[in-house]
Amino acid sequence: MNPLTTSVFDLPDHLAPKADPELIAADERYFADLARTLDQTIAELSDRLAAERRAPGGTGRQAMDRDAEIHRLTARLRTLRRFGLDLCLGHMVAADGSGPVYVGRLGLTDSTGRRLLLDWRSPAAEPFFGATHANPMGLASRRRYRWTRGRIGDYWDEVFTADGFAGHAALDDQSAFIASLGGNRSARMRDVLGTIQADQDAIIRAGSRGALVVDGGPGTGKTVVALHRSAYLLYSDPRLRQRRGGVLFVGPHRPYLAYVSDVLPSLGEEGVQTCTLRDLVTEGEGAAAETDPETARLKSSADMVRAIETAVRFYEEPPAKGMTVTTPWSEVLLGADDWATAFEAAEPGSAHNEARDQVFEELLTILVEKHDEDAPAEAVRRSLRQDRELVAAFDRAWPLLEAADLVGDLWSVPAYLRLCAPWLSREEVRRLQRADA
Repeated sequence: MNPLTTSVFDLPDHLAPKADPELIAADERYFADLARTLDQTIAELSDRLAAERRAPGGTGRQAMDRDAEIHRLTARLRTLRRFGLDLCLGHMVAADGSGPVYVGRLGLTDSTGRRLLLDWRSPAAEPFFGATHANPMGLASRRRYRWTRGRIGDYWDEVFTADGFAGHAALDDQSAFIASLGGNRSARMRDVLGTIQADQDAIIRAGSRGALVVDGGPGTGKTVVALHRSAYLLYSDPRLRQRRGGVLFVGPHRPYLAYVSDVLPSLGEEGVQTCTLRDLVTEGEGAAAETDPETARLKSSADMVRAIETAVRFYEEPPAKGMTVTTPWSEVLLGADDWATAFEAAEPGSAHNEARDQVFEELLTILVEKHDEDAPAEAVRRSLRQDRELVAAFDRAWPLLEAADLVGDLWSVPAYLRLCAPWLSREEVRRLQRADA
């Protein structure tokens, strides 16, 4: 289809009233302009990409900047070619009577500087998703499109003021959302951006300081919100825009991540990294899947995390007896109280293995302070690090743990498992032990 000569609207017969030229003529003119701009933009980006690839690679920062620009141009070209006119989600009309503003998956400007598409993540686009009758956010009306194979198969109007009724065909303020529920859902979620509701949008655009927990039952849109929030933060958060950070999307399994990886580019982002929980630990690659559903439920419960944390504490026991440590400068007594003080240096919430260095450094500081002031502190510290007896004592008191060995010990010793997880029944203990056998 050539959008310059063929109508972008392909409405079925039962929606014939919506095909009234009075309702869609302005959209037809807009989409003709958008089609021309898309063709020009794709041609210009293709030329720039070809030029960048022909240019010398350079060295150092110059090479990095060239690679980054090639990646940016390639990602934008991919999105423009993938969606075409489908980039447009809809438009909104302000209550002050100003012309419609069209909202898209990304921003687009024509050769004269006219803004054809407003990026959905920009602050100015917030009313398109957030406006309600209780809080119209300055809008008179809003129109959303449903795209099918590059043409509009339906659209819905939502009106917020008395002046907004003229020229609108569908006036139910929830019509787009209800229609999205009744339509055919695919595993790709291509069109979901056009149906984001005000309460979802409020979560998507929430501040990025600290943790944000989104809770809800199955089918309430948690994944939709998480994906849109990822794309929004990459666009809006200056810490991410300045390439000082990134987004890692952790999912339960590979099919889910394939689904995520297809949706994020449709929201304007290509650079999000994805992985499963298995990918985050070295043992994950070789871990076998648990075939018994009840055992899998037990092992994956949050309660078992508490059991493992309790088990770890048994490997963080300061010696009850002191020892004498000898250096070239003097002999000092490292008492039980000193050991206890050093063990308290671990920051709350630190992982066992990561806290080892904190505790050992505190132990060395205590020993250095016990030396005479004339003893060179750094030389004393180096000598202590090489003291085999001290290092061996510390390794026994705070050993380096392998997750697989720790969990294996926990499963294999009934008394140990009951001590760390007293809420488990005898049958559950036996089930875990049979699974580990």
